[in-house]
Amino acid sequence: MPAQASQLQLQPLLGEQPADKKGKKTLVLDLDETLVRSQFQAPPNYDLLLPVQLENKKYNVYVQVRPGTDEFLNEMAKHFEIVVFTASLSKYANPLMDILDPERLCTARLFREHCNYLADEKIYAKDMSFMGRRLEDIILVDNSPNSYRPQPENAVPIISWYDDPDDRELFRLTPLLRNLSKVPDVRAVLGRVHENHLLDLEKAERLTLSILQ
Repeated sequence: MPAQASQLQLQPLLGEQPADKKGKKTLVLDLDETLVRSQFQAPPNYDLLLPVQLENKKYNVYVQVRPGTDEFLNEMAKHFEIVVFTASLSKYANPLMDILDPERLCTARLFREHCNYLADEKIYAKDMSFMGRRLEDIILVDNSPNSYRPQPENAVPIISWYDDPDDRELFRLTPLLRNLSKVPDVRAVLGRVHENHLLDLEKAERLTLSILQ
């Protein structure tokens, strides 16, 4: 097996779905460059200043939030069980999510230690087969192809976000994801709409609607 987890996952990463999410599909969201952009150097404009303790040293992390993130989380929570899965450290991601998602719309959080570390390539992959959910019911939204390498047929690739205030990617994906929440197997759509790690949104929408008719 080429992928070596940071610790072997003998138990599913997720427990039972919360009572109000029973039967819903699971939307797994990356954090950095998908929902936020974080830096140690202060950019001209930022939304959050997050103090983080790393290796006995305190750092200030300057966080910019992708346009539409609040609206996206609120809308997706109506249709999915939402899980944040980041390759970043929990010491940074946990306090950030406490601020970004005060209502706990994301009902679970997974971090670097839950990734599969591919030692030969020094990359972190996110293996959806460890989640404890049916693969036909999982969608991973991530900007990094390395993250969804184990199951590209479950992925919705998203363009990396750095600081563009006019970015509309989350708004563009909302109608598709809303419809995917109703299809029997998301892989029947997502396995057929990737090209060069980009999402053919029009094709994905057509396929989804054809399944739902």
